[in-house]
Amino acid sequence: MKKVALITGANKGLGFQTAKELAKNGIKVLIGARNMERGQTATNQLQSEGLDAEYVQLDVSNPESIKSAVQQIASNHDQLDILINNAGIIHKDEDWQINTVESIPSKILKETFETNFFGLIDLTQQLLPLIKKSGAGNIVNVSSILGSLGEGNNPESMYYTVKPFAYNASKAALNSFTIHLAAALKEHNIKVNSAHPGWVRTDLGTEHAPLSVEEVAKTIIDLALDTSKETAKFVHLGEEIAW
Repeated sequence: MKKVALITGANKGLGFQTAKELAKNGIKVLIGARNMERGQTATNQLQSEGLDAEYVQLDVSNPESIKSAVQQIASNHDQLDILINNAGIIHKDEDWQINTVESIPSKILKETFETNFFGLIDLTQQLLPLIKKSGAGNIVNVSSILGSLGEGNNPESMYYTVKPFAYNASKAALNSFTIHLAAALKEHNIKVNSAHPGWVRTDLGTEHAPLSVEEVAKTIIDLALDTSKETAKFVHLGEEIAW
């Protein structure tokens, strides 16, 4: 039976490249995207290349959209083998180069956490019955090294001064979710890991980033296709990062 993977935020950038690479590995990819036109366009592009893709309308910040997406997936597929929690935001009012903790409004914190944390957990929990049917499920949470408490508190780290608080805190919380979920799902043979893809040239990473989506997708793809028992790891290109 062909494996099925859902990738959130998959209509562009890192999410789209991840979907494309998984599909090239013979996996049916579900393109999760909140914008129907863009999501369908991305799906059509993959299909035009002979890849097996299906569009799923999904806004991870909207509980009703999550519920509808889960119902669609459950109706069309007996199981879900891979979940890539890729969708994420940094608020337009946050600056990568400024420590925003003293001034950031609670509104921005809530909006960031709604997408990067709360919605992601809601979606994952609702999909767990389908993932458990896989027999060897794989969940990859797309985090960031900026969520590493060790790196953030290390003056010798190149990331020490990069402190957009809402974004960093949401990724640190996501890493905690990875650890807790991995422990809960061990007996079900489901692996849960966090990925730090790298600083990538996307709308989120900006044009100043040094890496292409093709380069940074490798960490996610390697984790998604990994057949070992490794779980509860925070990884970049096969190397573990301190939580």
